[in-house]
Amino acid sequence: MNSSRLGRIFSVAVLVSLLAACGPGTGSSSSKTLHVIGTWGGSEQASFMAMVKPWEDSTGNKVSYEGSRDINALLTTRVKAGNPPDLAGLPGPGQMAQFAKAGSLFSLDNAVDMNAMNSQYGQNWVKLGTSNGHLVGIFIKAAIKGLIYYDPKTVSAAGVDFTTPPKTWDDLVTAFNTIRSKTGKTPWCIGVASGAASGWPGTDWVKDFFLRQAGPTKYEAWGASQEPWNAPEMKTAWQSFGQVVNNANLTYGGKNYVLSTNFATAFDPMFASPPGCYLHHQASFITDFFVHDYPTLKPGTDFTFFGFPDINPAYTGPQVVAGDLFGMFKDSPEARSLIKYLTTADAQKIWVKRGGAISPNKLVTLDNYPDDQVKKAAQLLLAANPPEFDAGDLQTAALQQGFFDGIVAYIQNPGSLDSILNGLEQKRASGQ
Repeated sequence: MNSSRLGRIFSVAVLVSLLAACGPGTGSSSSKTLHVIGTWGGSEQASFMAMVKPWEDSTGNKVSYEGSRDINALLTTRVKAGNPPDLAGLPGPGQMAQFAKAGSLFSLDNAVDMNAMNSQYGQNWVKLGTSNGHLVGIFIKAAIKGLIYYDPKTVSAAGVDFTTPPKTWDDLVTAFNTIRSKTGKTPWCIGVASGAASGWPGTDWVKDFFLRQAGPTKYEAWGASQEPWNAPEMKTAWQSFGQVVNNANLTYGGKNYVLSTNFATAFDPMFASPPGCYLHHQASFITDFFVHDYPTLKPGTDFTFFGFPDINPAYTGPQVVAGDLFGMFKDSPEARSLIKYLTTADAQKIWVKRGGAISPNKLVTLDNYPDDQVKKAAQLLLAANPPEFDAGDLQTAALQQGFFDGIVAYIQNPGSLDSILNGLEQKRASGQ
């Protein structure tokens, strides 16, 4: 028997042993269906269901999945009605803390192996899932934000060479202005539609600008709701985004396209022939949507990326990161079993290998990623200095929704920026 086959048999044996420890065997009379709510649809939903299938097969339990982009409203309604799901993806650490404070989330301290969690996850990932001294949320996948995607062939034909990525925002401005002048077309594709969460892709632009203009200390204060929304640095970050999104010469289709186009298809003109745009700002998970819409695309050949460039030379190397949290709204042996399974490297490797996800578990090594592009994103996340969690996801539900709505209002009417920021500051100051 060769060593690789032996290794596979050993890995399967370990996984079966782990799953057997997590719950009853297949065919048990106590088999249960768990109701799980998440934000995913389409290929993301398929990847989640593939992720839980080994747990279903081993335990005999089932997962009934319900997807919603407006997950905060759905969860709030279900909890108030006394009909919460067993488990759910959480909108972010900020809303997680609100649910925990209200007594809606159960502690996971005894559901997961805390020694394994502390050794396999970075300290910040465990800290972000903790409220009032108890673990109440676990991250099942991560993403790095602020990536600039492009097709190397069309960008090169437009007179720009990104072999050496732009080091500064000014370098990138020069590059996309070159694209505009050489082709007469808009460099950027942007779409912010996402149902009740419309506007969130624009918030990612603001975070990238604010982090690199104002620095990590102020960024962290903002995430902790200690930074005024109408501070000069915040206004500068929004205006920097506005210089791109509110310029019809730079953004494909103008504001009507931006506002009406779902984030999941906003990049489509970039892969048209001839291209309608050349650059797309999005998180690492977007590649899953690329290959869904264009199955023949080859990573590295047809699309690649570089990280959002530095702006203030005093702050070099930071990256905005994010992740998908899960919490337990109903305590049961089966729910604990599934939560424990989802924290494992074996579970997270399944989604990682399918694409569109980075694992926060250190035991998921780079060889598990499906292509060099995703490996590069994972390496960028690991090398971030510092990695800063998505500040919007740290806000309360009211502030996060206000941030989303504010982006939409700003694109509709750039002159309303002061009013938007003052409104957000009023929410922060009043504790909403």
